[in-house]
Amino acid sequence: MKRFFSPELKLIFSMVVFGTIGVFVKNINLPSQEIALYRALLASLLILGILLLSKKKFSFKEIKKALPLLIISGVAIGFNWIFLFEAYKYTTVSVATLSYYFAPVIVTIACPILFKEKFGVKEIICFVFSTIGIVLITGIGDLSNSSNHLLGVLFGLIAAVLYASVVLINKFITVDGLYRTFFQFLSAVIVLTPYVIFTGGFTITTLNTNGFILLLIVGLVHTGITYYLYFTSIKELSGQKTAILSYIDPLVAIILSVTLLAEELTLLQIIGGALILGFTLFYELSSKKQK
Repeated sequence: MKRFFSPELKLIFSMVVFGTIGVFVKNINLPSQEIALYRALLASLLILGILLLSKKKFSFKEIKKALPLLIISGVAIGFNWIFLFEAYKYTTVSVATLSYYFAPVIVTIACPILFKEKFGVKEIICFVFSTIGIVLITGIGDLSNSSNHLLGVLFGLIAAVLYASVVLINKFITVDGLYRTFFQFLSAVIVLTPYVIFTGGFTITTLNTNGFILLLIVGLVHTGITYYLYFTSIKELSGQKTAILSYIDPLVAIILSVTLLAEELTLLQIIGGALILGFTLFYELSSKKQK
């Protein structure tokens, strides 16, 4: 892989694929919790295969020590996917994605509390303008907005909180990236299986051929292969370059939402999205430059 593809190309590919997941999920006629379960199951099997083929060594002692955090973060990943997929159902992919990208802002606020990092003017500016962005996306005060739209934004924000919690927990986990991801996905499978059983059961047999193919792509390509490319690429790239290229994901999602799905995006929502993405990118780049 390294011989034919540069780290930049692998990360760009990963971000483009991540950005298309909303289009795929919208066309899979299954409950969100069931899609999340199959996504975690397919991805964990694929990553396990990659780990076995690569014969990558790992420390049982290190895994055992980090197991509680791996389980908690795995559960957070599973429910993060559920709420994100629910957001896609209740509002547009653009709005759901932009709401979800409030996660870096949550991390920015949480880090000074958890790690005693400095909370200065830059952090305050990022938080204030990103919050204004969320308000504009939500369209508070616009009577034309349905309760479904507002619920979709809420689900997107809950997914953002869960994703932010995974990012913060990962700071305490020293296990290698792919092994960490495998155990997190496995934890998600273990927890989501009884959750699916008690919230409607398994309905995968109702899927048509197209839906089944899309589900396989979401699990194997959007998650298994793409996570592998993501982790192998960021090891070779600077934090600044990774931060910039990571914003390909929401841009692709927005473009596909408007063009392919013909979902409406108002001028105020565009401004709100620009505030969220712009100020979080500014914060990440300036922080990495200082480090």
